[in-house]
Amino acid sequence: MEYVFTLRYQLPVELCDPAELMERLGAAGCDDALVGMGLPGRVALEFTREAASAQVALVSALSDVRRALPGATLIEAVPDFVGLSDVADVVGVSRQNMRKLMLTHAANFPAPVHCGTTSIWHLAEVLAWLQDKGSYELKAELRETAAAAMQINLAKAARQALPRVQQQVSGLIA
Repeated sequence: MEYVFTLRYQLPVELCDPAELMERLGAAGCDDALVGMGLPGRVALEFTREAASAQVALVSALSDVRRALPGATLIEAVPDFVGLSDVADVVGVSRQNMRKLMLTHAANFPAPVHCGTTSIWHLAEVLAWLQDKGSYELKAELRETAAAAMQINLAKAARQALPRVQQQVSGLIA
C-alpha cells in the first residue's frame, strides 16, 4: 500500500547546503520524498512510500533520513497535530460543521492536545471518533498514517520527559 506523510527536521549548520542535502537524501533512499526548505535550517520531506503498513513506511523513512542527515533533529511527523479547519479539509466538511460537531458532542469528542486561541488535536483520535460515528467515509490509509505519525510524535515527546517526572505522574494522568 502507498502512504503519504511528511517528516519535518531541524538541520545542523553543516547540512544546510541544498545541493549537498539533496545528494545525501538521494543516496540514502529518500528518492520518494519531495524536499522543501522554506525556513533556514529546516527541511520538510513529503514521502509517498510503498510499504506493508504506515508504521513500516514511517519507520523506514526515519531510518533513511537518519542515515542521510545524521545530525538532523525530528520536529514532527505529519499528519498528526491539527486544528478544526485541518480536520474539516480532510473530512470534506466546513470548519463550522466541525465546530458544531465538537460542541454538540463535547462530552465524547476527543480532548485537544493544546487548548488556546487555536486548539490542536491528534488527527488520528478525531478520525477514529468520526469513524465510530459512522457518518463519514474516511480512507483507511489516512487513518493508519495519522495513527503512525501520532505514535512517532508521542515517542519523541516521551523521550524528552525526565524519568523522575515520568515516575511521579505515571498514575496521575489518563
